Amino acid sequence: MRKEKVFALLLSLIFALTLGLTAEGQGDASGNGKAAPAYPKGVLDFVAPGGAGGGWDLTIRTTAKVLKDSKLVTVPMPVRNNPGAGGSVNLASLQEKKGSDKIICVYSPPLILTKLAGTTDLGYTDVTPLARLIADYAVFVVAADSPYNSMADVMDALKKDIKSVKIGGISSAGSMDHIQFLMMAKAAGIKNLNQIDYVSFDDSAAAQVLGGHIDLFSTGLSEVLGLIESGDLKALGQTADHRVGEGVVGEIPTCVEQGIDATFVNWRGLFGAPEMPDYAVTYWRETLAKMVETPEWKAACKTNGWDDAYMDAPEFGTFLGQVDKEYTDILKDIGLIK
Repeated sequence: MRKEKVFALLLSLIFALTLGLTAEGQGDASGNGKAAPAYPKGVLDFVAPGGAGGGWDLTIRTTAKVLKDSKLVTVPMPVRNNPGAGGSVNLASLQEKKGSDKIICVYSPPLILTKLAGTTDLGYTDVTPLARLIADYAVFVVAADSPYNSMADVMDALKKDIKSVKIGGISSAGSMDHIQFLMMAKAAGIKNLNQIDYVSFDDSAAAQVLGGHIDLFSTGLSEVLGLIESGDLKALGQTADHRVGEGVVGEIPTCVEQGIDATFVNWRGLFGAPEMPDYAVTYWRETLAKMVETPEWKAACKTNGWDDAYMDAPEFGTFLGQVDKEYTDILKDIGLIK
């Protein structure tokens, strides 16, 4: 009888331990023992922090399309635009949605540069990194009938008269479109960089350069691809250290080729709201890792002239800290911050 009681007690202990382990295995990614909800469900909220037709817009719409076409995500992924102040308007609105598992945004260097320039107090630590996806490059374009035919022509004009060339971009002063041109100008030996005229637009400045309101549009290569291919815009140079793309794009010379010893990489990645739940972060890390291996994504990168620059969330977070320091040094070099 005593042996039977001992055996029954052992069985009870084993059963209780098994239940405990099972409950642990059903907990969410944060290890708090709560079952993770079914995810994703309902309608997701994909956001471009800039205007329609821009680089952010193209990236997030392409991502949504590939996720749908490859059947990696089956719930609706409508894309909306929330432009303003180089992405700062959207960044501020995200702070009101902490903990959301619905929002997926795209950002690039302005996520860091707008804070450094004083446009906002918010930055990369106020969102949840999910993955870096691509590298795009800056391109400097003028109207087809512009007297400028090379970056050397532009730099020579600036050396003679710093006010002779009006530059436009869709990021705020001190942010990406401004900085990428100033980096080239500094490398070309231009002095008094803070005196160069730069005008910021909320939407694409292509119409402004075509209409003669600005002389040169500093932008992302993918943003003006169609206008370059059609011949409406003339590309003077791009900021990779190698020729990119095919066809007309592949013919655009690098600034390095033109004697300007500088490059600029426009990385783009996806982010969630601040304090995005662990189960959602895990889902997107796994899903985006699969997406970048699909033939649909590889074809999109080729079409848009994007370089594959995939980086998983932990590595991406470390990278953001590194480029924050690099951008700080650049802005100090050109006198925009002390």
